[in-house]
Amino acid sequence: MKRIAIDRREFLRVAGAAALGAAAALPLLGQEPLKKTKVVLVRHKNVVESGGELNAALLAGMLDEAVSVLFDSPSPGEAWKGVAAPSDVVGIKTNQWASLHTPRELEEAIRSRLVGAGVRAANISIDDRGILSNPIFQRATALVNVRPMRAHAWSGVGGCLKNYIMFSPSPADYHPDSCVDLGALWNLPNVKGRTRLNILVMLTPQFHCVAPHHFDAEYTWVYGGLLVGTDPVAVDAVGLRIIEAKRRLYFKEVTPMRPSPKHIAAADKKHGVGIADMDRIDLAKLGWKEGILL
Repeated sequence: MKRIAIDRREFLRVAGAAALGAAAALPLLGQEPLKKTKVVLVRHKNVVESGGELNAALLAGMLDEAVSVLFDSPSPGEAWKGVAAPSDVVGIKTNQWASLHTPRELEEAIRSRLVGAGVRAANISIDDRGILSNPIFQRATALVNVRPMRAHAWSGVGGCLKNYIMFSPSPADYHPDSCVDLGALWNLPNVKGRTRLNILVMLTPQFHCVAPHHFDAEYTWVYGGLLVGTDPVAVDAVGLRIIEAKRRLYFKEVTPMRPSPKHIAAADKKHGVGIADMDRIDLAKLGWKEGILL
């Protein structure tokens, strides 16, 4: 009898622990599930032609496809209406770094799609270093953020988050501690809540550098892609994952970015700008799959 009593108590203990474990694995009653965000990667093996020229038609088609999937839209025209309305004033924040700048073909494709969505051409401006004095940016109701991904000697990588540093009258204020507080830029009054679309250009990204403003074509490759999303943190997190994978292939070992691009996680955890956790990013992969590195 004593043996039976002990077994029964053990059974109840184990059963109770299992029930508690199952309950812990479920969301608490009334608690919302963890928020997720969507990023679209679109690639085409022929968008970068021999000699480095871009196929403008293919690039525009890639952009349309990515935006349509991002907004779950039946057509590119409808998708772009989700980016901007006819009443909007739109600033396209580009990047003019001479060695790896935002392609003019992509800038013009974005402008064309915004006009097609009903935005007046006079209410659209493409700018980088002059945005604080640009009348369109000064009264912008909507922003489109577009720049190439590259290794960066101050922040580890330069992506969508860092592209907004020119919205500050004192960009150098964001340089300390490996630019960890770049996410704070997205809470500035002239920025917060205005960005409708982030486009991280992954056509020929740069995966390594050795000094500020350093560029060497040896450290770029034809990836032929665009990363598109409404969340700049998530877009940069996916871009970083690709860069890190390319570094492992090139250097034949794990070689962390130096400095560490810790501003991406900080933009999530400290500044509440977006989501850096890859497990909470729904990544749609369109087009060319070879060498995708994800």
